[in-house]
This record gives sequence, structure tokens and C-alpha cells, in this order.
Amino acid sequence: MRVGCPREIKNHEYRVGLTPGAVREYVAHGHQVFVESGAGAGIGADDGVYAAAGATVLKTAEEVFSRSDMIVKVKEPQPSEWAQLREGQILYTYLHLAPDPEQTAGLVKSGVTAIAYETVTDDRGGLPLLAPMSEVAGRLSIQAGATALQKAHGGHGVLLGGVPGVLPGKVVVIGGGVVGHNAAKMAVGIGADVTVIDRSIPRLRELDDIYNGRIHTRYSTVEAIEEECFSADVVIGAVLIPGAAAPKLVSREMLSGMKKGAVLVDVAIDQGGCFETSKPTTHSDPTYVVDGIVHYCVANMPGAVPVTSAQALNNATLHYGLQLADKGLKALIDNPHLRNGLNVHQGRITNKAVAEALGYDLAEPQAVLKVA
Repeated sequence: MRVGCPREIKNHEYRVGLTPGAVREYVAHGHQVFVESGAGAGIGADDGVYAAAGATVLKTAEEVFSRSDMIVKVKEPQPSEWAQLREGQILYTYLHLAPDPEQTAGLVKSGVTAIAYETVTDDRGGLPLLAPMSEVAGRLSIQAGATALQKAHGGHGVLLGGVPGVLPGKVVVIGGGVVGHNAAKMAVGIGADVTVIDRSIPRLRELDDIYNGRIHTRYSTVEAIEEECFSADVVIGAVLIPGAAAPKLVSREMLSGMKKGAVLVDVAIDQGGCFETSKPTTHSDPTYVVDGIVHYCVANMPGAVPVTSAQALNNATLHYGLQLADKGLKALIDNPHLRNGLNVHQGRITNKAVAEALGYDLAEPQAVLKVA
């Protein structure tokens, strides 16, 4: 198969869909790999490194899209990209379609077969291609929150770790999954006072055992979220409903009860955000203020640390990507976990959560897949 990797064009996105090491694996499987010139610049991999790995380096994205049977990316395609996709082509990347009707319409119109990293599953019920970026984003959320909390950045000037004789700052993490766990881990590590809120008692019990009294846990109710947010210095939004839009757990009304200069970090912004006042921001302009509360809602947080995150992402996506390259659409028939990643196929929406969120008729994946 001809596998293409264009340069990412989203604002301050420095990751790359295929690292040179991943290229070598595709080539070893007998596939031809096209990489756009400069695609690996953000991770310090120049065109010569890709050529040495066996890739054919092309000058433009247009050449990559036109010559490839499968496109491997990091972030969702931008308008100029989805216009270049076509029927019979496979797109393999993060999509986050539920809160993005324009992208969804573009992919439907293109006829492409679009597989979303964030809905591929595994035998344990996890999301293996989302997990590494959730780990990165969870850990970064504390760095971002701590920076935004500084007075010069609009915060009210609290050091999360405190110092001897001065209480530490309070971090509230809403959601105890991969993002929430990693946020809590970082917050505990710098000495913050940490509370994790989740609606799963078994998960809260597990976190309580892991941290052995170093964090507080609370069952998720409107009252619990309100009480914890009112006393928080930083609130991390870490909720996830696979494939679906995130629930709005912190209302605008709640902001009036929070400390002025407190910080909200919405890691769920890719799925629409879990704070009512959230809107996507970029690394070049990451924060804004609503009712005295600083909001950090960067939609591609792991892009800030591309060397780490690109390697972690490729480690996770390579196995399934090789299945797609080796077998084509038959890989979706053979592997039910990879099939769960299918969101769009030949103009039809094949993911239930996306169909429900955006008002499309659902096409069952097994019904629409045809393999000769």
C-alpha cells in the first residue's frame, strides 16, 4: 500500500503522524511511504532522516494526498485537507467528530474511510490509541494550570506546591480516568492538595489505594463539583465519553462562587469541553478570562511536547496502522477493536455516538464494509 504522511498544519502542532522509526516498519512490511517535506521538523527529524528510513519525500501536501492510499496524521484534517481526501482512501488520525459538524460534513462528502484513533478499543475495554496522549495531556494540565495561576498570566498568584509555613494550592480533578490519574500524579508530585471527583466508586477506591491518603476522592454529584470548585485554585476537566461530546459539568453560574483568578484547564475540549464557558484556544493564545476565572482550553496540548508525544503516539498507532496497510479494509473486518475506530465510510457515519450527537443516520460498520 502507498502510505502518506503530510505535515501537520493546525496551529502550533509539531507532532508528526509517522516518525522515522515507524516509516522503517511500514517499509519493512513492503509498503511505499510518502512524507511531505518538513513533516518531521517539530521532532528534529529532517527530510534526510526520513529518506534514510526508506520514505519518498515529496515537496507538497497535495502530492502526498494524491499519491497515497492511506493518510496517517495526528490531528483532525483541516478544511484544505479534507477537500483533498477521496473515496477509496483511508484516513487514520484523531478526529473528535461529535463537536465538529463542519469536519464531519467534509469527511462525509469526500467519501473517505476515516478511522479515529480515539475510538479504537482493546480487549480490556480501554482506548489504547487515546491513552498515550491522555497521559501527556493529563501531566501537562498541571504545568499549564500552575503557569496560568501566576499573577503575570492572570491567575491569583498561588504556588501549587506551597512552601514551609504556607498552605499549598488546591487542585480539583473532575474525572478519574487516564487524564485524571496523570493530572493527579503530577499535582501530588509537586505537593498540591488534590481532590479527584468521579462517578465510579470502584475507580475512586482504586485511586485511594494507589495514593494511600495523599489525595481526596469524592463521588461526582452537582453538589460535590460545586463545593470543590468553589475552594479550588486549579480545576482540571478530565471527563470522557468515548466518541461523544463531553458533558458540561461546570456551569457559568458556578464561576461566580469560585476564587477570582482561579484556573480552569479543560482537557476535554477536543470533545467540546466539560465547562459551559469553554471554547478552543491555541498554544499561541492559550487562555482567556470569563467572570474573573482564567480558562486554558488548548485543543492540542500534547503538541507542545512533540518529541515525547509523537514517539508515544507512534508506539500506540503503529500496530493497527500496519494492519490497515497490510490488509486494507479487511483489517476492519478481522479486528473488531480496529473496526470500532471506523467513524466515516463512503459518505456514511458509522459511529453511534457521532451519529447521535450530529443527527446522522447510523450505518453499522459491518453492514457497510465490503471486502472483495
